[in-house]
Amino acid sequence: MGTRKQFQESAVTPWGIWEVLLDEPGYKVKRITVNPGHKLSYQKHAKRQEHWFAVEGEGVIVLDGKEITVGPGKALDIEVGVAHRATNPGKKPFVFIEVQRGDYLEENDIVRLEDSYGRK
Repeated sequence: MGTRKQFQESAVTPWGIWEVLLDEPGYKVKRITVNPGHKLSYQKHAKRQEHWFAVEGEGVIVLDGKEITVGPGKALDIEVGVAHRATNPGKKPFVFIEVQRGDYLEENDIVRLEDSYGRK
């Protein structure tokens, strides 16, 4: 069994909130809340894959330029190197659970291709 970190890491961002629920060697679980009218960076990762499971609200996920509308109970997989973003065109928060898998799961494995908030 892995050693669990005894803290919950989180951040308030221009688009919403992310919270680490579990951080283990080889995988990490986050709850991500995208505020109405906002979107994450269009980004990709070199060292991790992700699985997103929608739990509240409705969002539009962009995978390599293709838009997919998701709501509670819908899930999708994002392979290493695939460009992706979550957007919330609705009036209620869009919440999904993100499971990251890989040998390196730090935030600096983000390559931003486009960002509405001036981040690089």
